[in-house]
Amino acid sequence: MSKSEIARQCYRAYETKDRKLLESLLADDFVFSSPRDDYIDRATYMARCWANSGNIRNFTFEYVAEQGDEVVVRYLVELTDGTSFRNMETLRFSGDKLRSADVYFGRTVERDQPSCR
Repeated sequence: MSKSEIARQCYRAYETKDRKLLESLLADDFVFSSPRDDYIDRATYMARCWANSGNIRNFTFEYVAEQGDEVVVRYLVELTDGTSFRNMETLRFSGDKLRSADVYFGRTVERDQPSCR
């Protein structure tokens, strides 16, 4: 399985509420960073971030790039309350395990928002 597919499986675990799947994809020394979390370990990530899975309806992948042991993903996530937001993540792998994730927060997406395109 490619690193990009492993990454997609991590997001799929949130969609399907499959904690065992996500845990099977994370390295034992996994670390997570975001504007709210500074290099938290795997146990803290699961305790703090997995709780959000209940609010997630689905991910739409807008951009996925893989180079070596790194995958960059931009996605739109739809929440169960109908709101959406966009994030980018840099994912680093060790073999077939996700070793670190750096999240860059986007913004809430309004459904009828004018576009610059």
